Amino acid sequence: MPWLFMLFLSVHVAAGTVALISVWAALFTRKGGDGHRYWGKLFTAAIYWAAAMALGMGTLSLRWPLAMHEGLTDAALYRGLLGWMMLYLGVLVINMTYYGRQMIINKRDHRANRRWPMVALQFLVLGLGATCLVQGITLAQPLMVVVSVIGFGTTLTYLWYIYRGEVPRGAYILEHLKAMCATGIAAYTAFLSVGLIRMFPAHAFNPWIWALPTVIGMGFIIYFLRLYALPKPVSSERRQMEHA
Repeated sequence: MPWLFMLFLSVHVAAGTVALISVWAALFTRKGGDGHRYWGKLFTAAIYWAAAMALGMGTLSLRWPLAMHEGLTDAALYRGLLGWMMLYLGVLVINMTYYGRQMIINKRDHRANRRWPMVALQFLVLGLGATCLVQGITLAQPLMVVVSVIGFGTTLTYLWYIYRGEVPRGAYILEHLKAMCATGIAAYTAFLSVGLIRMFPAHAFNPWIWALPTVIGMGFIIYFLRLYALPKPVSSERRQMEHA
């Protein structure tokens, strides 16, 4: 089975490389333009491939943690870190990417965001996140606890938005940008973790290393939130005063 793991890893790295490059092109091309759509679709396809391979690697690591990773000795620890956490992160990334794409596809029909694939993905992430949290506490791995909390916050935010009765005009743009930036954060986080576990195993799960893409990515999210900020709704009392 190690040969299958290496096959998954090779495709994962190739797709991840495409994602790491195309995300910058999508970020810096005119939003809504042909270039942005092209790079966005390429980024999405690359992320789906990379995440699918992560699911394959996570499944193998869950079943045979030591056989898949030469030199490791603690089966329980790496079944959690490289099995459960990889499965969870793979599904989380698929969810963020799917959510971001659906915001554009359903921009004229907000209720379409409530279809079963979208809702099912949220609850799948919550279930895997809960498993990751329990594993993190059991194995005394704070990284697993932190990433599970991130997933909880993400999915609960998504559920809150898709079940809102009315959404401000243009809100889908912010939801799309936030989700796709979050996917980019995940792509760079995975890049650092995979590279480090191969070159510097002792630092592969260093929370400070994992936090770097989040800090940079949050900067982009804040920038876009300000750039595409929606006008604040005017209260009925203020509207009456303005027309008085």
